[in-house]
Parts: sequence; structure tokens; C-alpha cells
Amino acid sequence: MAFVVKVEESRPAADERPSAGPVYRSIYAKDGLMELPEGLESPWQFLSVSAKKYPNNPMLGRREVTDKKVGPYVWLTYQEVYDSAIRIGSAIRSRGVNPGDRCGIYGSNCPRWLTAMEACNSQAITYVPLYDTLGANAVEFIINHAEVSIAFVQDNKLPSVLSCLPNCSTNFKTIVSFENVSSTQKEEAEGLGVSCFSWEEFSQLGNADCELPPKRKTDICTIMYTSGTTGEPKGVIISNRAILAEVLSVEQLLFLTDRVDIRFLLEDLQELRPTMFCGVPRVYDRIYSGLTESCGGCFTSISNVFPMIGTVGVPVTTIEARLESVPAMGYDALSSVPRGEICLRGTTLFSGYHKREDLTEEVLIDGWFHTGDIGEWQADGSMKIIDRKKNIYKLSQGEYVAVENIESKYLQCPLITSIWVYGNSFESFLVAVVVPDSKAMEHWAAEYHLTDDFKSLCQNSKARKYILDELNSTGQKQHLRGFELLKAVHLEPNPFDMERDLITPTFKLKRPQLLKYYKDCIDKLYSEGKGARP
Repeated sequence: MAFVVKVEESRPAADERPSAGPVYRSIYAKDGLMELPEGLESPWQFLSVSAKKYPNNPMLGRREVTDKKVGPYVWLTYQEVYDSAIRIGSAIRSRGVNPGDRCGIYGSNCPRWLTAMEACNSQAITYVPLYDTLGANAVEFIINHAEVSIAFVQDNKLPSVLSCLPNCSTNFKTIVSFENVSSTQKEEAEGLGVSCFSWEEFSQLGNADCELPPKRKTDICTIMYTSGTTGEPKGVIISNRAILAEVLSVEQLLFLTDRVDIRFLLEDLQELRPTMFCGVPRVYDRIYSGLTESCGGCFTSISNVFPMIGTVGVPVTTIEARLESVPAMGYDALSSVPRGEICLRGTTLFSGYHKREDLTEEVLIDGWFHTGDIGEWQADGSMKIIDRKKNIYKLSQGEYVAVENIESKYLQCPLITSIWVYGNSFESFLVAVVVPDSKAMEHWAAEYHLTDDFKSLCQNSKARKYILDELNSTGQKQHLRGFELLKAVHLEPNPFDMERDLITPTFKLKRPQLLKYYKDCIDKLYSEGKGARP
């Protein structure tokens, strides 16, 4: 393993504890994990130091979209962002919000979202990001669970926040719109004991010469709620230390791109040429489909240092990694090709789940974070994610199936855009709900001289058999085992969406909700699979 060094030996299985492979860290951390410089206590120092060194350099950019075309970037300098953050931070304190209290930020990425975040950092206030795609129920839960006292809200998200105010705790006192707020909205909020300000109005409450409170590495910087594929959202606690270590381990500028409409993603990449790019899976799918023809879909960790194709790269300089065996899935961390659950420890990891010690104890064991991802060490020391520990079904004949891995194989079929594979311990085979590609279906229909619309085609028994056969053909090419092939499929004309609570804001399948929504379809598919063909 050229790019990692072993720092601890493997551990054999004992006392119902599975075996674990050796502990590795990056070759650039062979003498020890990266330590934070003395005196660095808060992410706020990144901005304050940068504003002093590069006051006129561009920091936050925004481009307007008109007539489906993107305009040039309009930039705010480091000094402008710093000054605005100081004033907004002071205004937050004027509303009775103290260091350690929680401030919500609700909306899509924009300069004012990040300015509000920096304002919180300046005053040692914990910020709580909210997905701009979350529904009112989740917003209400997070506001109450995190005990949010003030929230910055994108103007088009104000109605959803106002609608949940009657059920919010009395601790929630202030709403600040990224833009403007109508008199009607102000009256509605004030009628429920909440003050509502436009961005400019709120900024006027601040003082540019305010004194900033002391900060510590151990302070909670942010509580980031996962959208969650099951149950209520979980609040992930991230300390100042973790943020500082993550940024310093990269030693490169981070350009984060995320927007509701990603049609212009490639144009942004061409314009900004980021050194490092972060995103949710859907974003990478967009890049893959847009660039495969020209570059073969190759992704490298650091192209001129770690030329690793098809992996997530090597551990960063702030963490150590090892694999833990998962016997139920046949993964052995001590085999010649080590495979198992990826476990991590180091300074960049989260501190636990907010108000959920039970969940924290499930995943943080003896200082190791159990990720739930199944990994495979590569010969060069990079890690390849091959499966998930969760979402495993045991079929009635005793075979275990990892549905996420199976779904990833079936998604290689060009005739579909989404698939949810289901199985349980009372049945011996798998079934699936599939969202076909509309153009592929129309092309198939034209070959058979069918004039049905897409919705009707999805109900056509010949179309269902065609998709089922093509999926199983793909599965066989992907070396799926016989019991991993499908016996029946339901064709869904509508993409899985958040409106029906079928996927998370990061486009992960919400399996319990899918089962509830499609229960009748699943029952029918099992009847078909045992007898009549689709």
C-alpha cells in the first residue's frame, strides 16, 4: 500500500466481537495525525485572518439566471463579507441570543446563507443548517429539537416556517428573511410572538464595533440534521475542532457548489475550475452523465498525487481507518482482499447525535465511528466503497441480500432512471418498483407501433416483461447471483420524490416509506412472482 502506513496490527475475533483489520493512516501522517496550530480555536479565524490579508479578493460569488441563461458572477470581497458578518452577528446578540445558543439557517446556498453562518461563528453561536428541500414537518421538528431561537430564512421558504409557528416552542423568537418580508407576513409572525425582519432591517440592529466573545476548539460549531431514511432527522454535532482540522487537512481552497436546479452545473465548473469539489450523489451523477463521453467517467482523488480511479481515495491526514469484519454478509477484514465495515477515528469526526445518546453509543464504539459503509482496501492504499451494512434482507431460504449493492447493479441498465428493490424473510425472491426512462419506453413503443402515453405504457404487461427481462440481463452481466435477480416489477411513471416522502433531500431512498406507499403493489408482485407472469 503505497499511500498509507500501518500504525496498528489487526485484531482477531473474540467474545462475540468481530475481527478487525490493521489501522492505517495517510503516508503524509506517518509520524502522527495532523494537530491544530496553537491559538487556532474557531473557524471564525479563517475569515478574520483572510479579510486582513486579502481584503479586496473575491470571496462569495453569485450569478443571476435570466431567460434560462446564466450571467457573470458578481462577487463580494473578504472585507465586505467580514463587515456584514460582524454587523449581522451583533444584531443576533441584540435579540437576546447568546454564545452556545442555536441559530437556524433555512434556504439554498447563497452569499447571505454563508454570511449568516459566519455571523454565528463570530459570536460563538451554534448554527443549524436546514435543507432547502425539507418540508414543514421536518423544519418544525428541528426548530424544536435543536431549541432554535432565531432563524435566517430564504424568502420563498417563509410560508413554510410561518405555518409551523403555532407548534414551535416559545424559545423561537426571531425570523430574518434573506431578502424582504411583507407586512402580512410580519403581522402573522407577530401574532404568534415572533418578530420578523428583512435582511436590511435586521442589519441596522447591529453594531460594526461590537466586542466578540472568546471561542474554544471544544465549542459546538454546528448541529447538522441528516434528512434520515428512517424516523426523525438526527442532529449531528460538529465541534470547532472538527471543522478546523477538516479545512487544514485539505490545504486547498474549497469551492462548494449546490443548487436546487443543477442544469448549469457544468457551466459553473468551467467558469470556476474548482480545486476541490463537494456534493451529494445526485451532483456526481450529473457530472458523470455530462462528461462520460469525453473523459470516460474517471474520477481521481488528487490527480497529480493519488491517481485513483473508482475509489474514495486515501484517509486524510486527520483520521485513521480500519475495516471490521461483517460475517453475516461474508466480508472478512483479514482476508487477502480485506473487506468489511469502514471504521474511522480522528479529529474531524462528529462528536455525537444531539439529544440521542442511544444512537451515539451505537455508532461510536471505543473511539471508532462505525460508518455503515462496506469498504475494500485497494493495493495502493485507497478505499473503495462496495456496499452498505444496513438495508440487508435475509430471504426465506437463508440467503442474505444487500439491496443497495443490487440496486447499483440494476441502475447500469439504460432503460431505467430509478429502482427500489425489496425482499423479506418470508419470501424467497426479490421484487422491485422501477421508474423507466420515458424516452427509452417511447422508443420501444414505436417499434411495436404502440401509441399509448408514458403512464399507460407503464401499465402495459408487455412493457413490464420487457423491462424485467432487460433488468435481469443487466444483473447477469453484473454477476448477480440467481436469488438476487428479480421475479416481478412494477413500473412507476413518476420519479420517486420528496413530496410523497419517498426520498431524502440528498436523493436517498426512504425504504420504510416506500414500503408503506407501495405495499399493495408489493403484495401483487409477490402473487405474480409465485404464479402468473407480469
